[in-house]
Amino acid sequence: MLLAGDLGGTKTLIGLFTTGTPRPEPVATHVFTTSAFGSLGDMVTAFLDEAHTTSDRIGAACFGVAGPVMGTTAQLTHVPWRVDAAEVGSRFSIRRVGLLNDLEAMAYAVPALAPSELEVLQEGRMAPGGNKAIIAAGTGLGEALLHHVQGRLVPSASEGGHADFAARTPAELRVLRELTRTFGRVGVERVVSGSGLVNLHRVLHTRGCPAVDADADPSQGPALISQAALERRCPQCVETLQVFVAAFGAEAGNLALRSMATGGVYVGGGIAPRILPALREGAFLEAFGAKAPLDGFMRTIPLFVILNATAGLLGAAVYAAVLENAAPSAPQQ
Repeated sequence: MLLAGDLGGTKTLIGLFTTGTPRPEPVATHVFTTSAFGSLGDMVTAFLDEAHTTSDRIGAACFGVAGPVMGTTAQLTHVPWRVDAAEVGSRFSIRRVGLLNDLEAMAYAVPALAPSELEVLQEGRMAPGGNKAIIAAGTGLGEALLHHVQGRLVPSASEGGHADFAARTPAELRVLRELTRTFGRVGVERVVSGSGLVNLHRVLHTRGCPAVDADADPSQGPALISQAALERRCPQCVETLQVFVAAFGAEAGNLALRSMATGGVYVGGGIAPRILPALREGAFLEAFGAKAPLDGFMRTIPLFVILNATAGLLGAAVYAAVLENAAPSAPQQ
């Protein structure tokens, strides 16, 4: 059996998967509130109890974490957790435990996704042997690359979501000025993420919002804003979502250029599937492709939305299978 986890700033998915198939298949999965536990080890213990199993059945494990991975340890960005792969392996007697950035883990799932798990935003012309890239907005913003090396795709982590936000329009310049006053420095995640959508809402609303109660749970803000916008119940929520979608598309285009993603750009995370109608309306694609003098080139890049809500967990399971099948002398991640 394989143990896999997708550790996010808000929620964490943990699952047991079968081995010996082209695509690991889930046997048991569970969703946890990340902040409800003091450590990954405590959460794994709760999961094994929930699944009525023991760790001696597990051949390898991998966890995708929302934060930079340094060797075999990681400090989560939005949760005060330090994750140590060696510590998890020792506690549960799992011989091989891998630790990946959460977007790197999701990148491992990309080659395994079925066509039904993808929504095509731009067909483009997929180049054989081309690099791919993945961008995902949720609690935060993540980015990863898939380099095509000697006939296979090799995922590579990044912390591109924390790179500087590049404002392009009058509305975005206004947002940048206001957020600079608030935060001092504005990374892309301050705009393109769940909290980013709330930041945009605060800046762009000049009067009270009929859709978002000032006393509402802050964690519900992104859903309330996007729902009001999609249902056209609040003009300023519509504007907020339009600015969000355009900024999201522009950053996806930046990633495509930086990675030469002629094999496609994949948009993951929890937000994109929920706002698909807005992504299809045109602002996302327009901003994605507005990269003069390379506008024509940008139209050749395939662009997809990942519909599989557990792609990060699947990717972690894929990598766990790689670990399990590695030669005994192979170094561990």
